[in-house]
Amino acid sequence: MKLAIRMLLATLFVLILASPPSGHAQTKAQKTSSTGAAPSEADIQKKNVQSYIDLLRRDVRLQKDEIMGSMMLLSAADAAKFWPIYSDYDVALAKLNDQRIENIKQYAHSYNDLTDEEADRLIQKSVAFQKERAELLVATYEKVKQALGGVTAARFAQIEHQLLLIIDLQIDSSLPIAGQGS
Repeated sequence: MKLAIRMLLATLFVLILASPPSGHAQTKAQKTSSTGAAPSEADIQKKNVQSYIDLLRRDVRLQKDEIMGSMMLLSAADAAKFWPIYSDYDVALAKLNDQRIENIKQYAHSYNDLTDEEADRLIQKSVAFQKERAELLVATYEKVKQALGGVTAARFAQIEHQLLLIIDLQIDSSLPIAGQGS
């Protein structure tokens, strides 16, 4: 078990190091724009929104599946029970993430000029997303527990929670603070 924990920590550390710094795309865009016409604020904002979406979508599912597979330590029989449950979870999570993407787009279009009402609405949507995602994780934990037992279900929940935290950190650290646009 200690080996599995070390492997998880090493894998998570590599994921963090492998992700580009949040200002990387902007710095590259600034270098290219210095040789030609300066991009408009709308162009920059559009690229930023797209980079948030790309960050949320890029190979995270593949990386999550690989990490989950290496950390779950499942026999062939257990894997046959686990992966269909995980696949259903991943499909439901992707639908929730679509809601998150819409919220990020709305925020990115107005973060510097938010009204109190708009800020509250966006935060309420974000909190609702977090709640729905937590409920989905709990429901999936229960399904895994029924199929494979409590220890395996706990392992799934721990690994998934850690991966979601890393993804959240990557996304949230890329978003500008409300009212502090450049």
